[in-house]
Amino acid sequence: MANHVHALLTPLARIRNITRAVKGIAAQAGNRLLHRTGERFWQDESFDHWVRTEGEFIRIQKYIENNPVKAGLVTQAENWPWSSAFK
Repeated sequence: MANHVHALLTPLARIRNITRAVKGIAAQAGNRLLHRTGERFWQDESFDHWVRTEGEFIRIQKYIENNPVKAGLVTQAENWPWSSAFK
């Protein structure tokens, strides 16, 4: 997605630590590609949700995989190369 990221994880570490690591690496790479230094890359907030059932996991996974379709970036979720649906 052009303006946000979805991730569905089974964490083995504290979410705060995972988020900080992922955002740090992505911000450095993004700013390097955009030829920016010392500028904020991410907004402060994030939305965390604990998945409690397998059914909820599948529902959220399908929502995430369908996001690029809903945004008009691809016609099928399987065509988005950064998705678990990609084939």
